[in-house]
Amino acid sequence: VQLQASGGGLAQAGGSLTLSCSASGSIIMVHDMRWYRRAPGKQRDLVAGITSGGGTNYADSVTGRFTISRDNAKKTVYLQMSSLKPEDTGVYYCNAEVLNSDWVLSSNYWGQGTQVTVSS
Repeated sequence: VQLQASGGGLAQAGGSLTLSCSASGSIIMVHDMRWYRRAPGKQRDLVAGITSGGGTNYADSVTGRFTISRDNAKKTVYLQMSSLKPEDTGVYYCNAEVLNSDWVLSSNYWGQGTQVTVSS
């Protein structure tokens, strides 16, 4: 199972970016999908999560500005980021809970990380 993230880059404060992350490999089902952020000098923190049924949760710092969504047919999760702030800068990682073809359920699948830099 592999997770491939894309969509990071440089944005100005107040701007927008959209991240995407696709799961591939020997997958029976993808359950929860999440985005984490590691800001410079800080630990990796949960930004947003979405269940297979579409239920969502957000960190307080991004509520109202970020939207997480998914396309189950494509096994892809998206993070639409708007009204970006310099403090949104960091490396964004996608994470997924996957039932693989060996019928093993694990949440230890991570994308490679994509850099988001917001300038003031």
